[in-house]
Amino acid sequence: MIDAVARGDTGPVYDWLMTLVPLQGISDAIAFGYAEQHGRATWAAVVAALNASPSCPRLASYWAFADCGYRKVAATCAEARHRPTCPLPTLPLRKGGLNQAAYSLALFIRDVCGGDFIGWLDRRLAGGDPGIGSSNRSQAMRAVVLGPLTSIVGVSDKLWSMMLAELLLVADPNRERWVTTGASMIAIDSLVHNFLHRSGALHRFGAEHPYGPACYADGGCADLIEGLAQRVDAREFNPAFPAVFPRFVQHAIWLWCAEWGLNLCNGRRIDDTDRCQQIYCPAYMGCDRVTLHVVLQGPPTSK
Repeated sequence: MIDAVARGDTGPVYDWLMTLVPLQGISDAIAFGYAEQHGRATWAAVVAALNASPSCPRLASYWAFADCGYRKVAATCAEARHRPTCPLPTLPLRKGGLNQAAYSLALFIRDVCGGDFIGWLDRRLAGGDPGIGSSNRSQAMRAVVLGPLTSIVGVSDKLWSMMLAELLLVADPNRERWVTTGASMIAIDSLVHNFLHRSGALHRFGAEHPYGPACYADGGCADLIEGLAQRVDAREFNPAFPAVFPRFVQHAIWLWCAEWGLNLCNGRRIDDTDRCQQIYCPAYMGCDRVTLHVVLQGPPTSK
């Protein structure tokens, strides 16, 4: 990825993104296992298919592709008469929504980015940069790239935040705007949301909400983590880190909860119908231990 960004080569970046796009609604192990067995979408294959001028009008442009609606199991789409010759269903991905994501992303790069995804990121960040020293600089640059990308079919804002955090933080340390923006990318999954609920953070800040789009709304999980990051100097953990590092704080919470991390605060370890009883947890005394699920009791029986 570092070499590809240095060369301005979009293909490897697309291929890397499409290894992560399937990580939605299913465990990482299952997603990666399926891809290893059946294959992935590649830039070379999708671009070649688009260059062959397929008959389906949905593949004419990024803007025409909306509402393709392809479903793998049902073998249906919005353009049934073009489906027998359409290249989109031939991708060996786990479900139709992923096939749509592969073509939607490729069309976005071709039509919106002019075939140069790396250059597009540079231009968007430069155009959205209010200047070093601005209080909302990272948020402004984050918005100018996330806004257009979240319109790509089949890729959630959470996943874009996760993927861009890795790409922007690692690909080129000399691209200061990339590093600053990547450090601010926050991915809220159910583990992070549930931690903020169980620990009492959502209640304390009057931010209680169900997991989902509200996590990214004003006053939601992402805002709380960003506020926490303002109070944590990440350089104490690594001098090379930026002082304010929301992605680092979010990832630390995720590691606290995930089975692949410390595995302390997740639904497999806690009976969510009662207050957490893990007295050996290092955070036990400072945690509100809020019940995640309410057990609904039936109506009282008459005597």
